[in-house]
Amino acid sequence: MKTITTLALLSLAPVWCATAYSQSATVPEALLVAHIDSCLERLLQIQHEVKDIHPYLADFHPVALVEGEELYVFDVDSLSGRYKLQKKGPGPFAMSKGIRASFPLSSYGGKPSCVVSPEVFDELKGYAIILHEFIHCAQYQSIEPELRENLEIARQAARTNDYSWEITHSFPYQDSVFTKEYGSFLEALEKGDGKKVEGARHALKRHLRETDYEYMVWEEWKEGFARFIENKIRARLGVPANQGGSDRPYNRVTFYYGGEMFVRFLVWHNEELLTDMKKLFGEMMAGEF
Repeated sequence: MKTITTLALLSLAPVWCATAYSQSATVPEALLVAHIDSCLERLLQIQHEVKDIHPYLADFHPVALVEGEELYVFDVDSLSGRYKLQKKGPGPFAMSKGIRASFPLSSYGGKPSCVVSPEVFDELKGYAIILHEFIHCAQYQSIEPELRENLEIARQAARTNDYSWEITHSFPYQDSVFTKEYGSFLEALEKGDGKKVEGARHALKRHLRETDYEYMVWEEWKEGFARFIENKIRARLGVPANQGGSDRPYNRVTFYYGGEMFVRFLVWHNEELLTDMKKLFGEMMAGEF
């Protein structure tokens, strides 16, 4: 198995791209594009070194860079195998520095794309974050639409044209029963206690409304799995794990943290769940194993 050592990465360049990027000043377009070209070359190198972690990492996806009101869409050229600027234009909505997202770009044929601002490349962990978004692109292109169709929360959102429900759903994060049982769930995962994990999941399913339970599991599956792969990449690169969501009060990012732990627990008991995303979702939804 090929691995990236910290020494090898440091030998590639004094920083992760040719020049650290800042949005504090206006950057000429030619310089911006050259900078991103360099960063995306590094991304291809890193992706090649970590693609054995999961089949989803074998695929390339568009990377859209937010610069002011403009969106620069880079994609892999079929002839050269390198990222090249394919399209420039206004973004679909207002986006600011710090954005880390993935969604289909209507201006680029509806292709699921990683959308970030350029400073993501200033640190090595930024490449792991981009590959996290690549996992979402792969989920979208494979099993996600089928799973979504079977969720009542998604059907309700479709009827009301609520396209942001994954972010804006009003989940009862501070409900006392939820916080108690989810805390028990996390504690059981830390201890590897399968019976208590199952008991906590059953308690959550009994207490939560159907749509709230579906939302919790959806976020745990979608974001938790991407976080699980991201942290495997971070470990390979020698950078600290992403532990966001581990603290109270609970919020949406709690499900990233809990989902990663749940995925790790389930995969440890059944390795085929690492690549069978539909079955993994079913196990997480059922809470029985």
